[in-house]
Amino acid sequence: MIRAYKFLMRPTVGQAQALGEMLRDHCSLYNGALQERRDAYRHPSKTSVKYGMQSAQLKEIRAFDPVCQGRWSFSSQQATLRRLDKAFQAFFRRVKAGGTPGYPRFRGVNRFDTVDFPRDGDGCRWDSTPYDPVTRVRLQGVGHVRVNQHRPVAGRVKTVGVKREGRKWFVVLTAEQERPEPLAPTGSAVGIDLGIANFIADSNGGFVPNPRHGRTAAAKLEAAQQALSRFPRVRRDKRTGNHRRAVEKVAKLHGKVRRKRLDHAHKTALSPVREHDFIAHENLRIRNMSRSVSPRPDPEQSGAFLPNGAAAKAGLNRSIMDAGWGVFLTILTSKAESAGREVIAVDPRNTSRTCPECGHVAKENRPTREKFHCVNCGHQDHADTVGATNVLRAGLARRNAHQG
Repeated sequence: MIRAYKFLMRPTVGQAQALGEMLRDHCSLYNGALQERRDAYRHPSKTSVKYGMQSAQLKEIRAFDPVCQGRWSFSSQQATLRRLDKAFQAFFRRVKAGGTPGYPRFRGVNRFDTVDFPRDGDGCRWDSTPYDPVTRVRLQGVGHVRVNQHRPVAGRVKTVGVKREGRKWFVVLTAEQERPEPLAPTGSAVGIDLGIANFIADSNGGFVPNPRHGRTAAAKLEAAQQALSRFPRVRRDKRTGNHRRAVEKVAKLHGKVRRKRLDHAHKTALSPVREHDFIAHENLRIRNMSRSVSPRPDPEQSGAFLPNGAAAKAGLNRSIMDAGWGVFLTILTSKAESAGREVIAVDPRNTSRTCPECGHVAKENRPTREKFHCVNCGHQDHADTVGATNVLRAGLARRNAHQG
């Protein structure tokens, strides 16, 4: 199996400058390749430029510009061209499927933060000084960069990536390792209901409160973004010192919220994986749930619109995105796979409106957000617990159907 590791790098001033130049030159390569594809398609011949054609030009590009493009790893530049090719493949796939295409866009220097090295030893070397007490990674054109390795890397390192987050630099590794031994079976199964008031409610009656990291930091974020909005929108190299510090403050606050949300998701996912053999959860379409409300034109007055609840829906969308359900479900699935647990996603429709005792389905069964009271048999419970119970039953039924 493949496992990813992310470690903080501690480059010197010169190395940090070289890392920034590496991102800048890879961004220039990405934008140049994108421009070539655009120009070729706009030509009357409608020429289609592929990855193989652009990769074959790298040798000439490096010879023409040895100071910039020629100093970096050839394989990392190929990875940047593959990144553009994947963007075009996704674009054509969305066009074919009839969705919103989203044509690949040019990247600004401040929005190009990752460089990948497809193979350890080709332009990079993890643990480049094995007899040094400090772990270092060697990057072509940068040197041996110190790494804060806070945990051991198991298996053989396959790829190495460099990522910039604000003023910090990280190295991202993927390592191929043997599948770990599964956890001892517990004979237990659980259903999970995701929500906003409670982040998780399980079928056993347990609750995990929603920390609301975004709402907690909303006041500081609002103040920092208001301070940033006072500066004019100019190129990165034309920003004043105060402008740069305002940008960094906003990025730092957003990064802190993201790390808190990720840490909470990891810690919350541990309990169900350790305690249960089978986990069922709702198959949520988060993108559809957080979609904006369409405007309602007024048929009696031209150019006017009727109330459509956009303000309330915007608040709900913020709460959904702040909860981070998608991140949690991804982490839960990954941990369960490593532990040998089974995870099944089920249809969430009517899970909180169906009585677990008599099976009666009605909107009136849930008079409030938290209360469930069956109008048929009188069963009462917390609405989220009822939803988790129905999710578990649907998951077990689906598993038995597949096994049968």
